[in-house]
Amino acid sequence: MAEWMLSESEGYDLLNKYGIPTPKYRIVTRAEDAGEAAEAIGFPVVMKIISPQIIHKSDAGGVIVGVGTKEAAQSAFNQIVSGARAYNPQAEITGVIVENQAFPGLELIIGGKTDPTFGKVITFGVGGTLVELMKDVTLRILPIDEQEIREMVKEINSYPLITGYRGSKPKDEEVLIQIIKNICKMFLDQTELREFDVNPIRLYDSGACAVDARVIMDDNIQMLESDTRMEVPIDYFKPKSVAVIGASDEKSKMGYAVMHNLLHFPGKVYPINNKRDSIQGLQAFPTILDVPEETVDLAVITVPARHVPGVMEECGKKGVKIAVVITAGFKEMSEEGHMLEDRIVQIAHKYGTRIVGPNCLGLIIPPIGLDTTYVSQSPNPGNIAFISQSGAIVNTVVDFSLTKDIGFSMVVSVGNQADLNFFDYLRAAAADPSTDVIITYIEQIKNGKAFMEVVSEVTRHKPVVALKAGSSARGQAAAASHTGSLSGSYDVYMEAFRKSGVLVVHTLTGAFHAAEMLSHPKRYPKGRRAIVVTNAGGFAVLSSDYAERYGIKLIDLPDYLIKEMNEFLPEFWNKGNPIDLLGDASEERFRKTFEVLAKNDALWDMCFIIGFPNNILSSEQMANQILKFSSSTDKRLIPTLLGGESMNRGRKILHAHNIPSFEELDFTYRVVGRLLWQMYRVKAQGLY
Repeated sequence: MAEWMLSESEGYDLLNKYGIPTPKYRIVTRAEDAGEAAEAIGFPVVMKIISPQIIHKSDAGGVIVGVGTKEAAQSAFNQIVSGARAYNPQAEITGVIVENQAFPGLELIIGGKTDPTFGKVITFGVGGTLVELMKDVTLRILPIDEQEIREMVKEINSYPLITGYRGSKPKDEEVLIQIIKNICKMFLDQTELREFDVNPIRLYDSGACAVDARVIMDDNIQMLESDTRMEVPIDYFKPKSVAVIGASDEKSKMGYAVMHNLLHFPGKVYPINNKRDSIQGLQAFPTILDVPEETVDLAVITVPARHVPGVMEECGKKGVKIAVVITAGFKEMSEEGHMLEDRIVQIAHKYGTRIVGPNCLGLIIPPIGLDTTYVSQSPNPGNIAFISQSGAIVNTVVDFSLTKDIGFSMVVSVGNQADLNFFDYLRAAAADPSTDVIITYIEQIKNGKAFMEVVSEVTRHKPVVALKAGSSARGQAAAASHTGSLSGSYDVYMEAFRKSGVLVVHTLTGAFHAAEMLSHPKRYPKGRRAIVVTNAGGFAVLSSDYAERYGIKLIDLPDYLIKEMNEFLPEFWNKGNPIDLLGDASEERFRKTFEVLAKNDALWDMCFIIGFPNNILSSEQMANQILKFSSSTDKRLIPTLLGGESMNRGRKILHAHNIPSFEELDFTYRVVGRLLWQMYRVKAQGLY
């Protein structure tokens, strides 16, 4: 047996075991018994078909409510059974459940599913027949504590219905909290419990009742494990010697491109080719074993897949610490390729050699001049580690970085992750003193528990930004249950990232803007309270719109602050937030405004500064005033210098002092909104 669904009565029994209130019930197989059961339970009752093959009972005419007499119960029994047989003649009908009809109440859903990546996930929201229409739900990855449960309940848009809306009495929130706690315990205790929906659970002014439950068990659930492997020493990513196995002089071959990029490596480079004496001006050797040095730190393998096991054996004997296998044709291609991949991992582990790839673009460490890839131009050194599950994304990012003055401490194309995986690269980047922030491009994670444990530790020390593919409907398999459809795989990834301290973005441009913001020493805003300062009235209005859209709270200026600013601002300034200094604002006007705000920075957590091209105030002047402002407060300043090349000098001044600036206003607020979502779980339009 692999998977089975509990009958409704079995589901009730399981819920009762964990203190979750359900209706009184009896199961009957004859019309006469239905009448007696209904009478014993007390009218009115609800009667429902019991059949493993009939999931949606109402569609089969298998539910009758408001049964008020013994005779009506007998009639309802016959009607339910005949309707079910007409709906599905092959369905096995094991009986009819007669249960106490619960009083009307606020209908909610509590569901759970076992996500293949992150394990057990709990869902809470508005339930009943409107559950999939409203989709007013939130989720958490277990385990969670009571505080998280309370936050979860308050997150749904319909929370006012619980606290009391338009004169209605408040519902029993404390009972709801306890029920969710009990359900979480049930889900964790029952190792064979794969998925369930308690829908609806009716919440009353006092108490609650789980009216219906769908529970699926599975005795073949794979338990996720922690990653217990030894960390790869950071020195492995700082080789002093490199061999290129399959090096070539032919420009059409991969071995040529890789070798060409390594010609700038300051350490020793050994071309390996058994048909030539020299490659690209360097002495070549038939095998890596023929290299005169006692050991070679790193090997790049570009030979066909069938030759890789033999080459890996030679690398092991030579003491290679890391082998970067560019070659494709392994588990991504066929079962035979999968076996070949397993073989090279076995050989490598025998000698203690670690593998990047196979089927990858390679590894780039710009600060030491190492580029084992075939990108057209190597990236510049910098403070960003970029870890990607796509080689094409790496190619694009590297090319993009060269035009945007972005540098990297490490660039990794992970490939098939036969040996080294995301966890290893995250740990390496965290341990690397050259890395200030980590960007990841993620398509799929195999072990979500291990990922969350590792990345949660990493984010304590260095920020991690993730661009996750697969948010579209086509990017996710449709789920059959309410809970599955309400908490798709992408939603679970989003919660996993949030819980682990990972900032999620939707574009590559956004990833680098976010990384630049997070690499700043002040890193995150200390709260949601914001002030906007600009010399452009139109952009002040847009700022109000964008702030509201992305969950940023613009504060009201206190009277004493307005009074102080009246002393140096024109009489007709707007006296509000956003602070519009008007189009003729001089450097002096900005300076005095910034001084007042710095002196009163207990009022705000971040300051958006918006400038545009004009002949009164140059971008350099504005940038210099922003630098002075930054030195006088520990709060985050977020400049947006709108316009084209005329604003570049100011942008470069800010960039040189590690103050990121934006060029498009909506993007500014969207990135900051993402930061607030990650920090404070602020719900906002356009971020979900």
